Amino acid sequence: MGEGAVRTAQSVGRLTGRRAVITGAARGIGAEIARTFHREGADLVLLDLADDEVAALAATLGAGSLCVDLADAAATAGAVEQAIVTLGGIDILVNNAGILNMAPLLELTVENWDLTFDINVRAMFVTTQIASRSMIAQRQGTIINMASMGGKIGSPNQAHYAASKAAVISLTRVSAMELGPHNITVNCICPGYVLTEMGAATRTPELVRTWSAKSPLGRLAETTDVANMALFLASDDASYCTGQAMNVSGGMVMH
Repeated sequence: MGEGAVRTAQSVGRLTGRRAVITGAARGIGAEIARTFHREGADLVLLDLADDEVAALAATLGAGSLCVDLADAAATAGAVEQAIVTLGGIDILVNNAGILNMAPLLELTVENWDLTFDINVRAMFVTTQIASRSMIAQRQGTIINMASMGGKIGSPNQAHYAASKAAVISLTRVSAMELGPHNITVNCICPGYVLTEMGAATRTPELVRTWSAKSPLGRLAETTDVANMALFLASDDASYCTGQAMNVSGGMVMH
């Protein structure tokens, strides 16, 4: 394998027959998770605010899709309920959706703070409640939440984002405690710097070099790195793994 190559798991149908709902699935990490789960045999409903994009991806995967504004709690609950009806149940929930609007601490507005928490945390709480009720009824399920290394170490100009992702980690742990007796696992993923569309507008070659140097592996994450962790957590291989905040940071964070 060449220098800097990304290892991609081989398809073995690890999710055949599983029904999965993925939020924030139109692009980036969410889209890669959707493609990976589809490759492994899962039936999918994809949720995103970008209606045309998520519908186009869903069409290529033979999946369902719903347009929803996750800042709207009632709409979020309704969309997840509709997705579960479409699938005839739910085995896997992936709470991937999230936003980041950079702002220095002293210039951060209450509106920016609230919107960040509405989408990054409150929507996750709502989807977890709805999905877990169905999972409890069937006595099994898997919930995967997207956190961040920012939730463990933070970064300048990201007070609201880091705080929201720390909240995701705590929500994950408490959910694991309460849902474990129902045979439901709950884990979160803490990616490092991932090469997605989200930061493309401000990503310079110097920034890539600087961040790559922070990793012992000398590179930034690809979306496949995160999707492969989601696949592991969704599979039977992770059946005794719950309440964990799994780093996919190339060693930038080691706790």
